[in-house]
Amino acid sequence: MTTDRGRLLTLDALRGVAVMAILIANMPGFALPDPAYSNPAAWGDAGPGDIAVWLLTEIFVNGRMRGLFSLLFGASTLLILQRADQAGLNGASLHLRRMGVLFVLGMIHRTFIWTGDILVHYALVGVVALAFVGLSVRRLCIAALLMAGLSMLLGWLDCASLLAASARDTPQAVALWNAYQVAFGTPGAAALAPEIAAMRGPWSAATAFRLDNNGDPLFDLMTIGPDTLSAMLIGMAALKSGFLTGAWPRARYRRWTIGAMALSLPAYAAMAIVTMASGFDVRAVSLAELFLNVPFRLIGTVGYAALILLLLRPGGWWTTRIAAAGRMAFTNYIATSLVMTFIFYGHGLGQFARWDRAAIYLLVPPMWGLMLLWSKPWLDRFGQGPLEKLWRLATRGHPKNS
Repeated sequence: MTTDRGRLLTLDALRGVAVMAILIANMPGFALPDPAYSNPAAWGDAGPGDIAVWLLTEIFVNGRMRGLFSLLFGASTLLILQRADQAGLNGASLHLRRMGVLFVLGMIHRTFIWTGDILVHYALVGVVALAFVGLSVRRLCIAALLMAGLSMLLGWLDCASLLAASARDTPQAVALWNAYQVAFGTPGAAALAPEIAAMRGPWSAATAFRLDNNGDPLFDLMTIGPDTLSAMLIGMAALKSGFLTGAWPRARYRRWTIGAMALSLPAYAAMAIVTMASGFDVRAVSLAELFLNVPFRLIGTVGYAALILLLLRPGGWWTTRIAAAGRMAFTNYIATSLVMTFIFYGHGLGQFARWDRAAIYLLVPPMWGLMLLWSKPWLDRFGQGPLEKLWRLATRGHPKNS
């Protein structure tokens, strides 16, 4: 599973699937007002097609593609540290420089292109992850479970606050209830009008809106950081154990796939059905998003990784093309933001909040096609993606592949 450049085909292919599939999760973030990301009733007249699309993405996609990205980020962090140390370099120093550059590039992305950026968060969590790289597989798994437990605790505290505020019997309770409505509920057209106007307006208006409304990265580190770190630690353990290198017997991957899917998919289906039955009440949405899905997200992420590794066919057209897209995951991730914001934002075609939920997914296959078609020819000619080369140049002072 190692290519002629010394790269792990398994990691590249998994990363390719992740960067393609994360677009399914991110489409509402590109095209619709922020609350609609989690709640299909937040904007527009959600018809049967919109509800069906939401249900399918909840059951099969929600959280697990971000989890897969996080898992691979942890594995790549460990791999880069190991190879740097083997080359006589200071692996920890190199890693911290990489995270510093990633933070800067992520801040540019989230400020000037798209508010849904994950790179800034990964850079901050990646610094914390450095403290765990020396642990054994067993201890990494234990630490990951502890981080998942902490994430559930933080999520439950949020949900308990919302449930307590649902009486709306004090000004503080009303303010908290309204804040959750904006994040996960149905705040109403008037509350969403400023975001819609900004995104349909010129680039300067959208940038000003992002500057005013982007969350604090350090707050995200404290609130969702444990969840992200749990997946990164599982990624380190998966690399050390041979899971991510394809070293396990196929029967073992098959058992992990079946077991993980049997646990995670029914759980996500049950959460989605209960949320629908509540009429997409903000309490049901928040309970599922912030608390209940945490363990099943981690289990489902591992299950998807095992399934993808089972499906790999080294030398096959699909595996080769998907792996190439994964080698250029950073470039493809930013390119997707540029294409989608051009379609939906005012500096381009101005289609923000004009399409229904089902229709926006028509754009996913063409974007996948672009990733698959352009990534391999670019790598054949240049060896690295343009942003991968920039990241390496800014970190090491030279763009040459290791």
